[in-house]
Amino acid sequence: MCGKFTQMASWREVHAFSNLFSARVDDEVRTYTPMRAVPVVHLDPGGDRIITPMIWGFTDRRGDGRRVPKHMHARGETVHQLRTFTEGFHLRRGIAFAKTFNEGREFPLTYEDGTRTGKTWTQQWTIRHKHGRPAVLGVIFDAFDVGRGPECEFVQVTVPANQLISHITDRMPLVLDGEEDISLWLGESRASTPEVMALIRTREFSSDWEMDVEDPAKMPPRPKRR
Repeated sequence: MCGKFTQMASWREVHAFSNLFSARVDDEVRTYTPMRAVPVVHLDPGGDRIITPMIWGFTDRRGDGRRVPKHMHARGETVHQLRTFTEGFHLRRGIAFAKTFNEGREFPLTYEDGTRTGKTWTQQWTIRHKHGRPAVLGVIFDAFDVGRGPECEFVQVTVPANQLISHITDRMPLVLDGEEDISLWLGESRASTPEVMALIRTREFSSDWEMDVEDPAKMPPRPKRR
């Protein structure tokens, strides 16, 4: 599943939704991985769109302030039912913008003599729009306080991989398509649970999307048998 994505730095500060689809030519690209703070668009109590930095991953929330990673993703097929995610699905949905996002292809690790070690190695692939259009990723979030004031965490909602991504893995992030989908997902328009669940589906990519190995020179290790 997706373990890394990038954003343009200017998106962090822009609250005007239309401007989130553009970035300066010389803008900095920022990389986000689990347990890092990511700018997430959601609705405030008054129903306006705002951006809040949220930690990627639902964690074990301990009173001493420590976070222990627990969930990075939520399967879209059951996100409305499972106790861990159902409240977030119904009450706290958001979106994150990705200039690129990564998926991993698993390979069995082998010893130098060619026999399998029983472990796997992940080759990272990067997915992007050829013309720089961001992918709009559907997320759910939660708010809590472990002694440092209110904090937010989010998880990506996932769906079965589309034709492009299925060559390397069987799951991908939920990618929303168009303003109507985004407005419904954020909760700006009244919708039933089945209507929101209808958004959680695999969307095929056009020929404007591409996928490449992140580092072609990186090869799996070949450990020696003890």
